[in-house]
Amino acid sequence: MARQTDTKARIQAVARELFVQQGVQNTSLRQISDRLGITKPALYYHFASRDDLVRSIVQPMVEDVERFVAGREPGDPRTLLEDYFDLIWRHREVIVMVVREMSTLAYLDLGERMFDWRRRLITLLLGEEITQAAHIRATVALGGMADCAVEYAHLPLDEVKDVAVEAAAAALGLPGPA
Repeated sequence: MARQTDTKARIQAVARELFVQQGVQNTSLRQISDRLGITKPALYYHFASRDDLVRSIVQPMVEDVERFVAGREPGDPRTLLEDYFDLIWRHREVIVMVVREMSTLAYLDLGERMFDWRRRLITLLLGEEITQAAHIRATVALGGMADCAVEYAHLPLDEVKDVAVEAAAAALGLPGPA
């Protein structure tokens, strides 16, 4: 069983790398199997289709974000921004993969879910009753942090997080760090 799990994890790792580099639609299962030195039928043993493989790569991020937004209570906005940045940083390769090929959002039914997550985060940050201007600033803050995780994914976390969180806090009009 461990060998099967190892092979599955190796397939996911190689697929993730190729999906990030080339896009989902430009990556064939043959390329993945060739890179791994396994046959396509061996790959199909673990994943019924490319869509199944993509889902297996994206699903941990979806579950983490779902847990994050469902399990949070309103609190310190700066802490929420820091924790959210850590979450998106942890899944930055998957975010790059999805953003690179927006059709992935459609066939994984992620588009509306992502908007729901953002609305929940904005409510956690600013409460239920907010102005349109505050809502727009929160959208810029959260979107900007996600963009930083994608754009600067090649840099070390400590070079990106503090600057991104500070910019998000400024967009929200939060006071500077204590």
